[in-house]
Amino acid sequence: MRKYVLSIVLTLSLVVFAFGQDKRQLKGTVTDGKNPIENVSVQVEGLSQMALTDKKGKYQIEVATGDLISFSFTGLKTIRIKIEDVTRILNPVMIPDITELDEVELTLRKRLSQKDLAEDYPANKRIIKTAWGFLNTDRAAGRVQILTEDQINPANLCLLDLVRGKFPGVSVVGNCNGIGITGGAILIRGAHSINNSIAAIYDIDGQIFTDFPWWLDINNVKRVAIFGNLATTTLYGGLGASGVVVVNTVGANLKNEEFIDHARLRNNFYKNDALIREKVSNNWPVYKKDLYTSKDSEDAKTIYNKYSKTYSNAPYFILDAQSYFVKNGDSDFADKIISENFHLFDFNPVLLKALAYQYEAQGNYDMANQLYKDIFILRPNYGQSYIDIAKSYRDIGRAKQAATIFARYNYLVEVGFMELDTIGLMPMMNREFNNLLALERRAVMEMANSKKKLYLAKEEFKGTRLLFEWNDGEAEFDLQFVSPDKRYSLWKHSLADNAEQIAMEKNFGYNIKEELIDNSLPGTWQINVKYHGNKSLTPTYLKATVYYDYGQVSQRKEVKVFKLSLKDVNQELFPLTVGSKMVSR
Repeated sequence: MRKYVLSIVLTLSLVVFAFGQDKRQLKGTVTDGKNPIENVSVQVEGLSQMALTDKKGKYQIEVATGDLISFSFTGLKTIRIKIEDVTRILNPVMIPDITELDEVELTLRKRLSQKDLAEDYPANKRIIKTAWGFLNTDRAAGRVQILTEDQINPANLCLLDLVRGKFPGVSVVGNCNGIGITGGAILIRGAHSINNSIAAIYDIDGQIFTDFPWWLDINNVKRVAIFGNLATTTLYGGLGASGVVVVNTVGANLKNEEFIDHARLRNNFYKNDALIREKVSNNWPVYKKDLYTSKDSEDAKTIYNKYSKTYSNAPYFILDAQSYFVKNGDSDFADKIISENFHLFDFNPVLLKALAYQYEAQGNYDMANQLYKDIFILRPNYGQSYIDIAKSYRDIGRAKQAATIFARYNYLVEVGFMELDTIGLMPMMNREFNNLLALERRAVMEMANSKKKLYLAKEEFKGTRLLFEWNDGEAEFDLQFVSPDKRYSLWKHSLADNAEQIAMEKNFGYNIKEELIDNSLPGTWQINVKYHGNKSLTPTYLKATVYYDYGQVSQRKEVKVFKLSLKDVNQELFPLTVGSKMVSR
C-alpha cells in the first residue's frame, strides 16, 4: 500500500484541481424505474457533446471529471449529475416533472452560530426564528420572502389579509370576516407545483400547526416569512412539502432551547415492517453464505480459495472475505487477502473508502488512516477528504495533526481555493473542530499561535450524535428514525426527493449526514434504511458513527458499517438506546 507524506499534499497547488484532462466514455441505461426510455437527450452542459438513448434506453457519451451531465425528456424531470473521478456508468431513473424548485444560492461567508443569530435578532429584521433554529434569510439556501414589523399593517383582521398580495407565488383562500373560517388557507405555489392546491403549514414561534391559525392576533405579529423551496422546507419533512409560513410574534420566547421532534410533525407510526438482519442475509451471494456457514477457519479458507478463482476481479468479494475473517479472529489471513488484492482498490477512492470504513469498524485505525491519506491524494478538492483525514488522525491519537487539517481547510476557504458551504459541510466541520478543542485542548495548544483558525461556535448540544457517511456519491437511500413511541421520521437522499441536497454534496465534495438526539425522551430508537441503488448496480457502503455523551468528558464512539445491495426494501440497521428528540442538521 502506498504511503505519502501528507504535508506535501496540503500545498495549495494540489487543491487547484485540473478538470477536463481525463476524457473517457460514460455509458448506461435510462429507465422510468421499469422500462427503458428512448430518445432521452444526454448532454454535457455548456459543451456540444450530446447523445440520444436508443430503443433499449442505452447511451454513450464522452465526459471528463467535473462535467455536468443532463438527462432530459419532455414531461419528465431533468436529471443533472456531476461527473466524479470514478464515474464510468450512470443508470438514471427519470420521474414525471411535477415539482418546481428554486435554485440554491450559496455565497462565501462566515458561519454564525445560533447564539450569534439570537443576539442579532432584535436588530436584524432579516432573521426569522423557526422550529429548528434561527435563520438569516439573506444567507439561506434558496430565496426566502419575509415581511418585517414595519411592513405589517395592524388594520388587517387576520393572517390571510396580512399575506394577501404581499408575496409573489403565494395565494390566499378564504377571508377574515368569518365567512370562510373553515376554508382559510395559504398556498405556496413554488413549494410543490405550479398547480399546487395543498395548504402550507404554519410555524408560529417554533410550534407547528397544520390548520389555519384564526386565533393569531395580527397586532402581535413581528415577522412573517415564506419558505417555498426544498432547501428551507426539508427540515419539516413531508409535512412541509407544500411550503411553510413562519410567524414570529412580539412576545415570543426567542430562546432556542427545545429541539423539534420531526417524527411527531409527520404523525407517522412505525408498523415494524423493516426487514430484520437475519432475513437480509437470505439475499447474500452464495460465497458469503458459504463462508458464514463454514465449520471452522480451515474450512472457510478452503471456501475462500474456491471462490477467489471466480471472483478474482471482484472487490466486493474481497471486502466480504476480509470482514468475515476479521470477525472470526483470523486477522492475519484477512490482511493477506487485502495485500494480495489491493490492486483492485488502488486509485479508486470509492473502493478505498469502503475498505477504510471496514477498518474503522474493526478498530484498525492505523490502516484506515493510511487509506484516508491515499484518498486525500486522489481527491484534494473534496471537503470530505479533509474531515475524513482529520477524524482519522484523531483516532490514532494525533490531535495536533487533526487540528492542523481543520485549520488548513478553513485557510483554503478564506483564500478562495475551497468553496464555502455554510448549509451542509461547514457546520459539521466546525462541530468536529469544536469537539476536538473541547475534549483534547492540551494536545492542540500549539494551534493557539496559528493566525488561521476555524470560526468557533459554542457547542450547546449534549446527548447522542449520529454521523452517517457513504462511500459512493451516487447512492440513493432513505434513512428512517423510529422513536421509542413508534413514530418515525425520514431523511430521503434521492434525486427524486432531494435533488438540491445531492447537487450541493457534489459541488462541495462530501457524503455525510448528522442527526442529534437530546435526552428528553428515553428509550430505544430503531435506525432503518431503504436503499435505492447508486446508478452503477454496485453495492454502497454506509458508515454510521454513534457518539455517546457527545461533548462530555465521557464521550465515546462506536462505528458500524453496512453493505447496501438489496434495493427498495426497508431494512433494519441497528437499535439505539438513548433519550431523545431528532434534530436534523
